[in-house]
Amino acid sequence: MPIYPRPELEYISQIPHGGYQKRFGEPELLDFSANVNPFGPTPRLWEALQKVPLGQHPDPRATTLRHFLANLLGLPAQQILIGNGSIELIYQIAVAYLRPKDQVLIVEPTFGEYAAASMMMGAEIIRWQTKLENSFALKIEELGTFLRKNQPRLLFLCNPNNPTGLFRQCEEIEYILQQAPETLFILDEAFIRFVDHAWSALPLLKYENLLILRSLTKDYALTGLRVGYAVAAPTTIAALAKVQPPWSVNALAQTGALAALCDEAHLQTSLAALAQAKKEFVNDLIALGQKVLASEVNFFLLKVDSAREWAQKLREKGILVRDTTSFGLPNTIRVATRQAAENKHFVETIKNILKG
Repeated sequence: MPIYPRPELEYISQIPHGGYQKRFGEPELLDFSANVNPFGPTPRLWEALQKVPLGQHPDPRATTLRHFLANLLGLPAQQILIGNGSIELIYQIAVAYLRPKDQVLIVEPTFGEYAAASMMMGAEIIRWQTKLENSFALKIEELGTFLRKNQPRLLFLCNPNNPTGLFRQCEEIEYILQQAPETLFILDEAFIRFVDHAWSALPLLKYENLLILRSLTKDYALTGLRVGYAVAAPTTIAALAKVQPPWSVNALAQTGALAALCDEAHLQTSLAALAQAKKEFVNDLIALGQKVLASEVNFFLLKVDSAREWAQKLREKGILVRDTTSFGLPNTIRVATRQAAENKHFVETIKNILKG
């Protein structure tokens, strides 16, 4: 007789993501689907990785990296937990805090793993849907009324948001925190470094129900190494640490993240170049008559008749974009800025498709 898994798993399907996965027999594609710094990691990375003793266990809690980040952020190390990418931390939050039938509010459209992790634990998902036709406005007073009445167990909000690139202001975030003192508010800032002159959420840690998630893989171009971190009250971090397996962050990732953090000049130079590349990219698309939605980060939504059809057309031309149908946006594609020559190639490809 078969041994069945948790019944909640029946309702969870694989979440689509950006990033290039080559199909058998297919030529190499130019990847505009992954929201990653296209200028690559610091040159210091390779020398640092060669010195990693692969025959030894890594630090089980990434202590050196955690203390380095603590010093960088001006926080006690007890308020930081390093994870195998921020996605691992999302699942650990669900394991540590959710019980069957707990309510989890997710501001959508957004990253699909928030719902998947919560559903795994049997939680009830409340989707607070923002609309493209309303510029994804939050309707903050309605949300506040709902929060005061229901006090869900968790609330997930991605800021700046994936896939829209919308960056919400401090006043909105603090208002939400004040309405839901019994709710653990997860503020996912995976793309925060791509925002020019972004406000800091760290002062909002005075609210003990806030947990900030950040990634070191998008901005520092360490996607293959998988490093992220959580910042929260010491009691919250202690709870997450209890459900995190030891050695979850491998030695290469720990060393690579430290090398990247020690080369801020490379990051700033590449982010400045990326911002200029995006400006030119968007202007070129607009000049073609394309409708580009406003975005504060390196990626943006491009309006199309059919996301699936355009994603397929571009793939046939050797370009990969993110079909946003799975986000509930069947008439946009998400495009991540690459280097200038590649962006020009994208624009020429669009021009040729339109001619055809």
